[in-house]
Amino acid sequence: MQRAAAFVCIVLISICFSCQTAPGIGGPLVDQQLRDGVYEGSYSNGPNSAVVKVTIAESRIEAVELVRHFASWKGNRANTVIPQRIIEEQSTRVDAVSGATNSSIVIMNAAQKAIEQAYEE
Repeated sequence: MQRAAAFVCIVLISICFSCQTAPGIGGPLVDQQLRDGVYEGSYSNGPNSAVVKVTIAESRIEAVELVRHFASWKGNRANTVIPQRIIEEQSTRVDAVSGATNSSIVIMNAAQKAIEQAYEE
């Protein structure tokens, strides 16, 4: 009985953390004035790293292109999902891909680094 309870706890904890959003990155950009252009950003965390190009047009994220992403095979599941979510939500704080959390965070932070170059002062 204790083994079953422990197993259920582990499963619930895994579920909770598999859908987490990335800590420390930007939220919605609706109040930010962004300069149009193409900006490159990079980020590394543990064994994963990413380089992205973000296209800004009319102060909106129009495209997020993954230039390079070093990750395990499971991390590659984030390659198309995270850029699409960033565009749809106009935010770098989006839900991570289950099973590819660290890769998701790396891509989100690389996009945030790129977008920070577009902030108008």
